[in-house]
Amino acid sequence: MINDTIVAIATPPGEGGISSIRISGREAFVISDKIFNTKNGESLACRPGYTAAYGNVYDGENLLDDGVALIFRAPKSYTGEDTVEISVHGGDFLIKQVLRAAAKAGARIAQGGEFTKRAFENGKISLTQAESVMQIISARGSQALRLAARNKEGALSKVIEKITSKLLFLVSQISVFSDFPEDETLMIDEEDFIFSLNEIINDLDTLISNYDKGKYLIGGINTAIVGSPNAGKSTLMNLLSKTERSIVTPIAGTTRDIIEETVQTGEFTLKLADTAGIRKTGDEVEKIGVDAALKRLENADLCLGVFDISKPPEAADKELVLRLSGRPSLLVLNKNDLEDKSEGYFEKLSLPFVKISAKEGIGEEALNEKIKEVLKINELDQNSDILGSERQYQKVVTAKNSATEALSALKGGVTLDAVGILIDEALSSLLELEGKRITTEVADEVFKNFCVGK
Repeated sequence: MINDTIVAIATPPGEGGISSIRISGREAFVISDKIFNTKNGESLACRPGYTAAYGNVYDGENLLDDGVALIFRAPKSYTGEDTVEISVHGGDFLIKQVLRAAAKAGARIAQGGEFTKRAFENGKISLTQAESVMQIISARGSQALRLAARNKEGALSKVIEKITSKLLFLVSQISVFSDFPEDETLMIDEEDFIFSLNEIINDLDTLISNYDKGKYLIGGINTAIVGSPNAGKSTLMNLLSKTERSIVTPIAGTTRDIIEETVQTGEFTLKLADTAGIRKTGDEVEKIGVDAALKRLENADLCLGVFDISKPPEAADKELVLRLSGRPSLLVLNKNDLEDKSEGYFEKLSLPFVKISAKEGIGEEALNEKIKEVLKINELDQNSDILGSERQYQKVVTAKNSATEALSALKGGVTLDAVGILIDEALSSLLELEGKRITTEVADEVFKNFCVGK
């Protein structure tokens, strides 16, 4: 158990009905009693857990406000420690005064994510469950929230534990055989061993595959809107963002810088980037914008290539199609409200396409469905087990690579001791994923991006 007691504001800044501070640690009740006087005079330290008390909040002898204190006794609290949450009327100045009073009474101001870190260190949650807390907070769609909530409840942890148990069994088989090689009853059935390794590799492969589909729901989709000048990129940006985010004019080359906006569309979040029209230009400023557009295209999770089908395709359009080939992209055939003069050029390509009129707001729903199809989001089962972060993904990839090497080594006649080393590497990677073998530096890295008070 950690020795010091921490405090932080647990509600967002700004005015509202209620603001709260959270105090957690060995001295939580002692500190709370110094700043909170119940109406009936009863000490908070004497109250049972999962109860509330009404009273006044003080900074020394100065009355700050009346409020409510919620009592949580260890280990049945979020952090696993004694915890008190004091709520007062909402307001930045007031809640900061309450925070300051708690600090004067002996609490230390908490660092970002320190409450969740303590929950992890005290065995209340695994590291994957801890990471899901921030995913719940940042979720912008119902499916992203559902995936994060499943991980918070331990769905992913159970899958990892199941695979870990299989690896442990294989390691134990090798260990026992190595200790008693002369005992024929302990001989390892190579066929069964290979079957188990294949099963483990397939389980890890499923997690990897689901991450590629599910990461867009959890973290959002970095989306580049690219195309020739006046194809309708800025109009599409404005349609999706539901605001006049980009300037729209009939003058080619209006957009020179990258204009960004995050929008929620259907079940997923698009991190949009409206880029400069891609064309050859002698204007040095516009050229910088074109180069930035091409760079954004290269690094995007999804490219929306916008083409004006009210005129025949030009050389620049055909060049852009080549750039979009081989990457997650969707041809957005714009100005569908006008006569189609594209001669079916884009429909004959192997790339997915959708016809819309960004100006008239026609085809937005079809666009959303096509995006899901391109990124394979529609293939994702609602009850799928999804890795929630790049850290988790890399650990699973490492485990799969080690297990695959172990399988190849076994088939190649390598000694069981060497095979066991590779299996143990796979096991270590999964134990690190769950936080069962982890350094302080790795834990600090995981929690550093958490908000203060969580």
